[in-house]
Amino acid sequence: MDLVRPMERKETVALIEAAGRVAAEDVRSRIDVPLADRAAMDGYAVVARDTARAQMSRPTILRQLEVLHADTIPRKRVTTGTCTEVATGSTLPAGANAVVRVEDTERDRKVVKILAAVHAGQHVVARGADIRRGSIVVRAGELLTPAKVGALAAIGAAGARAYSQPRVSILTTGDEIVPPGKPIRAGQVYDINSHTIASVVRAHGGVPVLLGRLSDRLSALRAALHRGIVNDFVVFSGGSSVGERDIVVDAVRSMGDLLFHGVAVKPGKPTSLGRVNGKPVLGMPGYPTSCLTNCYLLLAPMLRRMARLPLAQAQIVEIPLGKRIERATRRLEFHTVRIVDGQAFSAFKESSAITSMAHADGYIEIPADVERLETGQTVRVTLF
Repeated sequence: MDLVRPMERKETVALIEAAGRVAAEDVRSRIDVPLADRAAMDGYAVVARDTARAQMSRPTILRQLEVLHADTIPRKRVTTGTCTEVATGSTLPAGANAVVRVEDTERDRKVVKILAAVHAGQHVVARGADIRRGSIVVRAGELLTPAKVGALAAIGAAGARAYSQPRVSILTTGDEIVPPGKPIRAGQVYDINSHTIASVVRAHGGVPVLLGRLSDRLSALRAALHRGIVNDFVVFSGGSSVGERDIVVDAVRSMGDLLFHGVAVKPGKPTSLGRVNGKPVLGMPGYPTSCLTNCYLLLAPMLRRMARLPLAQAQIVEIPLGKRIERATRRLEFHTVRIVDGQAFSAFKESSAITSMAHADGYIEIPADVERLETGQTVRVTLF
């Protein structure tokens, strides 16, 4: 949908920070990799035809010219009857076109006996064999995996042009909310949702911007929404503590468009989505399990589209249910489970209990028209 368009902003990121980002332009190599022919193993650089008849019983005798290490520049040309000792990664000296493994040689001072034949190009990594000068190393739109970061390093790139990550304003409503690390008293709760939302944002290509706790007053929410909308996405949690009225919804309606309010799933029914200044505003439930569940179901895919990341691939296992699950709801339910000895057991306590998620290995989907799942019934568990 137009509300979650892929990011167009671009920025240069240091190579050490590039993994997981999406390339914003093609990158062509300005060099060959490797820069020159080089030895693929320890041994002796030779003219291959010199070794054509070499064998254990009748070795070919060559004279050693010099010794090369991986960073040594060759000074002498190898000609018929001569060889140069090389280490793995050494630049191949001029004139040589093959390397004899050290295991297939014997040396006595400057005299080297070649005990096995090699052909031209054997045990040699040719110039440009990995990357050719002018070739495209990374294409625009590709995810920068560790391997692609390595390819950029191989051509000497210190950074990469990448699409900017969506910045997500995170606001928590509720006079009872206390930041972790502060003293707490009866009637108060620590702020769980800001941190779970921020964790989901980071895991799915966004940059969380925590704007703190708000009181349950419409004026405070409107002012916070003005601050938050300078970023690309706004996420509220809570807002229904003044009874049935959802003041987050009221704030969004007063400043933009409300697209929906309420979803037919458990947990997480009191969820809303709006648009203010063309940017998405997601209102999440205050209960931690409900909030986190809908972060996975709604926030994560929206963010991945904005960040130009591929859809996350769910890992699913089919295992028997270890104990019956009964329910009364008539909504699609995402029921958390833990896996013990190859069986799935309910981990759900209540929507306000974060351990419903923290102690779970995944969730099962229970359709709205299903009242119970029986012990031993095979269920599909989507793993976290």
